[in-house]
Amino acid sequence: MMQLSELHGRRHYADRAFRGLALGAAGLVLLVLGMIAVKMTQRAWPAFNAGFFTSSRWSAPEGIFGALPFIWGTLYTAAIAIVIAVPISLGVALFVTQVAPPWLKKPMVSLLDLLAVVPSVVFGLWGVLVVSQHAGLGRSFLTAGVILAIMIIPIITSLAREVIETTPASDKEAALALGATRWEMIRASVLPHSKGGLVGAVMLGLGRAMGETIAAALVIGSALGQITLNPFAPGNSMPAVIANEWGEADETKKSALIALALLLFVITIAVNLIATTIVQRSMKRSRGA
Repeated sequence: MMQLSELHGRRHYADRAFRGLALGAAGLVLLVLGMIAVKMTQRAWPAFNAGFFTSSRWSAPEGIFGALPFIWGTLYTAAIAIVIAVPISLGVALFVTQVAPPWLKKPMVSLLDLLAVVPSVVFGLWGVLVVSQHAGLGRSFLTAGVILAIMIIPIITSLAREVIETTPASDKEAALALGATRWEMIRASVLPHSKGGLVGAVMLGLGRAMGETIAAALVIGSALGQITLNPFAPGNSMPAVIANEWGEADETKKSALIALALLLFVITIAVNLIATTIVQRSMKRSRGA
């Protein structure tokens, strides 16, 4: 009895120590994020004015900094990337999990994992040398969107594959036993069970697309003040203009660039929080079901 009591006490202390360590690590992450936000806000504050978010004019010699074209470019290229990447990613994820034979599934998963770790500068250079020239797209919003789509397809596909594989086998077998075709089984059992996680995967891909710097800077065209729906027009984005103009910026311009970085930081955090919330709600509904 004494040994059991001592063992129970040790496990209790170990659990408390692990809980404290986990809470400390989480608190450290929040502290670092808070310090980043405070420091960036201090440096960016001189650039914030009434026209920063609404003006399309960016002129460093005149001290005029309008962020609207870069906000538009970031959202527009990310939207193009999502429109291209989502159907491909979900199609590949469904094929790998529901259709592909075992001998094909493993190499496809390995290939997707390899694509996810390719440096962004490689995709950017490929976009400059191949997509913008030989595909006739030039350096434009569309070229940036295509490159970003290629970069986020492995991320969305991997997350979607993991979510789809959580569908209970009994649900799929029941649908097939009732005479459903493979597609009808996917539509009736797999997609309803996985929709929350799939939306979360897409949102995480969106956050990745909005925050990409080097690849976007190489292929988007670096046009200042360009707000247009024409996908073949050159433009700019928040990460790209920061990367391109930081080296030659004076203190006033650096404040404006830091303000862009702070805005991108807030948008990316918001997108990831939304994605996390959607995934958690989906998991709770699945457990409840």
